Amino acid sequence: MMYKGKVGMWSWIFHRASGVGILLFLFIHIVDTAFILLGPNAYNDMISLYKQPFFRPMEVGLLAAILYHSLNGIRISVLDFWPSLMKFQAQLFYGVMILFSILLIPATYLMVKPLF
Repeated sequence: MMYKGKVGMWSWIFHRASGVGILLFLFIHIVDTAFILLGPNAYNDMISLYKQPFFRPMEVGLLAAILYHSLNGIRISVLDFWPSLMKFQAQLFYGVMILFSILLIPATYLMVKPLF
């Protein structure tokens, strides 16, 4: 017997991947904030790196990870509190993906617009 990955599997994979991405960001954030211990100049030099254009796609990726993880977390909570909705879990996932796209596309445009 083999599991044929469907919506539930993809939801789980995306949720875990976005969680790991957010955790990686938090680790980097703690490290760059710790540069304040080396003095204001070291901290300012570190923070100035984030103003480089190649960091903008990473910021969009961070936004995507946070947005998906939070929306899918709400979906999971709804399914936990109302188990009778489990038969609609695929539709709820598609709803999460539609809402995710509706929110991410304009935000990406606004974040990337200064680069052009």
